[in-house]
Amino acid sequence: MKIYTKTGDKGTTGLFGGARLPKDHIRIEAYGTVDELNSIIGIVRDHLENDELKQVLSEIQNRLFTIGSNLASDPSKEMITPDVLESDILLLENEMDNMEHGLQPLKHFILPGGHPAVSFCHLARTVCRRAERRVIALFHSEPGEEIIIKYLNRLSDYFFVLGRKVAADLNVDEVKWNPRKG
Repeated sequence: MKIYTKTGDKGTTGLFGGARLPKDHIRIEAYGTVDELNSIIGIVRDHLENDELKQVLSEIQNRLFTIGSNLASDPSKEMITPDVLESDILLLENEMDNMEHGLQPLKHFILPGGHPAVSFCHLARTVCRRAERRVIALFHSEPGEEIIIKYLNRLSDYFFVLGRKVAADLNVDEVKWNPRKG
């Protein structure tokens, strides 16, 4: 099977279900940003040694693929797509709670940096926030599943906490924001 189809050569792409949309449509932007986030999570996983964290990230990648398939489906057709469940959100919350047990209380704003693994966690966090904004914009114009927004919101928080945990595990100082005094 060839990877290229030539069907997108005129600036459109197909949804599951057959509809075609311009490649700059907000629906395509939304699931494209989710896909970008999934790729960045692969980089985060590649930089971690902790097998438990890697397993959680693998689960997250699978949920993001679920979200992508939901967003890439033609909303005008009744299609069965995988679900995101409240238990998926609970997993993120439990993981954050577990990671925070070993962290110093946050008393300052922190900047990305200190180690590539930490920086990639922050990159995942910011791309996740963008994915959330794109999905919200889509849902302003078309109906969608609110749980997707909730999951992405919680996921960006997860990556913030993960960045802090990774810094602590690597014994790397967090980069504190030092505002200019004027």
